[in-house]
Amino acid sequence: MLAENSYGKSGIRLVKILRGGDRHDFRDVTVSVRLEGDFAAAHVAGDNSAVLPTDTMKNTVYAMAKTHFDRDIESFGLLLTEHFVRNNLPVACARVELSERVWVRLTVEGRPHPHAFSRPGEERRVARVTRTRQGAIVESGLEDLVIAKSAQSGFSGFLRDGYTTLRETDDRILATSIKASWTYAGAPEDFDRAFQEIRRTLLETFATHDSASVQHTLYAMGEAVLKDHPEAVQVRLSLPNKHHIPVDLSLFGLENHNEIFVATEEPYGLIEATVRRS
Repeated sequence: MLAENSYGKSGIRLVKILRGGDRHDFRDVTVSVRLEGDFAAAHVAGDNSAVLPTDTMKNTVYAMAKTHFDRDIESFGLLLTEHFVRNNLPVACARVELSERVWVRLTVEGRPHPHAFSRPGEERRVARVTRTRQGAIVESGLEDLVIAKSAQSGFSGFLRDGYTTLRETDDRILATSIKASWTYAGAPEDFDRAFQEIRRTLLETFATHDSASVQHTLYAMGEAVLKDHPEAVQVRLSLPNKHHIPVDLSLFGLENHNEIFVATEEPYGLIEATVRRS
């Protein structure tokens, strides 16, 4: 018996130049489309009459970007999901995920250049729009935002067993690469402003929180978002612990006063949780 199934097109790379006279804006987005619905005949009997080709999905993204993609990625995702559900009777649910790479304008002779850009890091703004015939749910977020703090972080009082070798500390580097997503109760008036304000709340909370663990700071970040932004109903956070291990300098007759570390990529701790309104 065929159970849950879906199909779609992933990895649709889209770059659009918004040309406002001499000043341009550079948009760099990867789009994924996934459809769910009455596609059993394609699986069971090889009947493709209800199957919209995934190549058509790709073409739809490019064609609609020409006339509609001049705002935030959430609004574009809402338009795409509406198109796929409205125009394809077998589709019960359309899911569109968008991941936007951040490009910043270059500065030349002290002034922002009108059409030259750089990509300073790996941070990406993301959105996920899920639409059924009853309505749409919008999630926004960010990924690969690398942050660190060199004070107000410790880890002590933890459970020990025969294999525990980790030393307690009240002064360590806390570094992570944020993956965060939040679900809106309804579409805010301005997705861009809502995103920037929630992003700022996450970063300010990380910077100022007196952290007893990554878990402690993760919850504080999620709690702050729900407290300060009533449009968000839940926040999902994934924080890998990017370990920085103090180097033993005693072999060289030196003391390491939490100044010299080795940064490690693997293995790493991974802390994840959802903070939701009660």
